[in-house]
Amino acid sequence: MNAFVETWLTADATPAHDARVLTEGGSLARIVLDGQVYSLRITRAGKLILTK
Repeated sequence: MNAFVETWLTADATPAHDARVLTEGGSLARIVLDGQVYSLRITRAGKLILTK
């Protein structure tokens, strides 16, 4: 799954990631931080939900 993720910088140099790219066109992506796995989900309404 280690696909290329397009990243760009905002005006204040903060990295920005496209959620649709992270989910590879689906509605769910897993994000790991310090060994903890989180789920990023895109709802049918187009909103993002991040859960542990």
